[in-house]
Amino acid sequence: QVQLVESGGGLVQPGGSLRLSCAASVSIFSINSMGWYRQAPGKEREWVATITSGGSTNYGDSVKGRFTISRGNDKNMVYLQMNSLKPEDTAVYYCKAVVGALRLDYWGQGTQVTVSS
Repeated sequence: QVQLVESGGGLVQPGGSLRLSCAASVSIFSINSMGWYRQAPGKEREWVATITSGGSTNYGDSVKGRFTISRGNDKNMVYLQMNSLKPEDTAVYYCKAVVGALRLDYWGQGTQVTVSS
C-alpha cells in the first residue's frame, strides 16, 4: 500500500508564500510522476502541477509563473513552492503519485491552504 503524507499548509496573507511537501512511502523506481491538485469548497478538484520521473514539469494556467513543483534528492519527495498567493488559491491541496507499470493513482489526505487578510 502506497502512502502519501502532505505537510506545509496553513494561513497566509495575499501576496505571501507557502511551501507544501509530500512524502511517498514507495521506492523512487516505482514512481512515474507526482503532482498536486486542489479542491476549493463547492468546486471540482483542479490539477495544479505535475513532475515526471524524468524531471519534466507542467502547470495549470491559474498557477503558472507563481507556483513551482520540484522533487527532493531522493525523488520520493515532492514540493510545491507557492508564491504571490491569492485568495482564490484557498483550497485543500492534495498530492498524487502515479506508481508502477499499471500506473495506479495514489492520493494523500490533503492539506488546507487559506489565503486571507
